[in-house]
Amino acid sequence: MARSVAFNVQHTHIDPGNWDDIYIVGDPHGCRAAVERLCDRLGVTDADLLVFVGDLVRKGPDIKGVVDLVRSAPNMVTVRGNNEEKLLRGTKSVPELTDADLDWIANRPLVISLPETLVVHAGVDPRKPRADHTVDDLQNVRSMIPDASYQPPFWFDRYDGPERVFFGHTVLEAPIVRKHAVGLDTGCVYGNELTAYDWRTDEVVSIEPTETFVERPAEKFISPPVGHSI
Repeated sequence: MARSVAFNVQHTHIDPGNWDDIYIVGDPHGCRAAVERLCDRLGVTDADLLVFVGDLVRKGPDIKGVVDLVRSAPNMVTVRGNNEEKLLRGTKSVPELTDADLDWIANRPLVISLPETLVVHAGVDPRKPRADHTVDDLQNVRSMIPDASYQPPFWFDRYDGPERVFFGHTVLEAPIVRKHAVGLDTGCVYGNELTAYDWRTDEVVSIEPTETFVERPAEKFISPPVGHSI
């Protein structure tokens, strides 16, 4: 089994033996109804685990509802995304969230690991050792071009393991499924889909939202290149 180099950030390991099915879920962005519909579609029970790639908050219609759901459910965990970080740093606010909610958010890990698997919000930088990754790296990495955002090559075009990295943050027209990288932010809040990946069966399940809550220009959706899925 490949072993990861230690990160110098909050990092939680999950023993898959404690759960029946394990689903990794893309960015909910305050869309609690979509999360609940996805759980229904998956047939989630208390013996199954949902792992979110972060960005529970901002933009959607029921931010407090998503935080309450994940915070109160013993079978739901999440990494801390860049939109959670904005709340902690005070650059954005969600008035309905309490101080207790923010304390809970502050204690979410930056990395969740399972065997041969990492779950982070944005990705990992293949140019850096794991120990040198900062909070900003894990929450914001995307393009490998300095000062670019949605211009390829992206980190997942250059990353070759050893672990398979599950990530959100980068909004996709459809999931990216590669040997060493799986992208799951399919833009639920922007009217596209909410996507889950079945960790045990390697199957993707997506649902469409009932409405678009935030308009997003087409050029801000990445279309996975043909032939890059493995």
